[in-house]
Amino acid sequence: MAAAPDAGAPPVVDVRGLWRRFGADPPVEALRGVDLRISRGEWVAILGPSGSGKSTLLHVIGCLDQPTEGTYVFNDLDIASLSDRERAGLRSREFGFVFQSFHLLSHRTVAENVMVGEVYRKGFRGDRRERAAAVLERVGLGHRIDFQPTKLSGGERQRTAIARALLGEPRLLLCDEPTGNLDSATAGRILDLFQELNAQGLTILMITHAPEVAERAGRRVGIVDGILEEAA
Repeated sequence: MAAAPDAGAPPVVDVRGLWRRFGADPPVEALRGVDLRISRGEWVAILGPSGSGKSTLLHVIGCLDQPTEGTYVFNDLDIASLSDRERAGLRSREFGFVFQSFHLLSHRTVAENVMVGEVYRKGFRGDRRERAAAVLERVGLGHRIDFQPTKLSGGERQRTAIARALLGEPRLLLCDEPTGNLDSATAGRILDLFQELNAQGLTILMITHAPEVAERAGRRVGIVDGILEEAA
């Protein structure tokens, strides 16, 4: 069961009238007037086909891209007011990213792959391995800490990527088709893990093209041709 959102707190994500256009003559409108609010503790799935704009929206929310117009407030902070450097710092501190492709370094151990995220966050180095071990235990991979990714199953590789995302204790976990490279049984176990993390209070935004994956979230939103629509 998904965690109950904290309705009394300001929303983690508050997007209003968001447009994202690419190119010109005529421009491609990837997002068209998007409004989206995500409360602390919610697990939201955005469901849409390829080319619907869901990845563009995830990139804007994760400060990997900027909107053409509209407002985006993250945890009471107006993103438009930040410099590129400030957005990069916010991205490294407040967001965890999980992608369809695991993006693991094959020549590094599981623990080292988890710790690599701290290089970009410039976190304290002294207890880095201990914290990596703790987060690997949290995702059920404590027994694989010194393995290399080539020795792991697909599900274990994705758990390693999730552990890497969790090491910095993000305020928001952004998941881009996180089960897309997994078989259905393994995908189900990864979704079980997301459910556990959400029950512990983690806010999750996940994009997917698969209705059966979106069904696991506490709230579902559809997107087609850059237009967002709340599920009934």
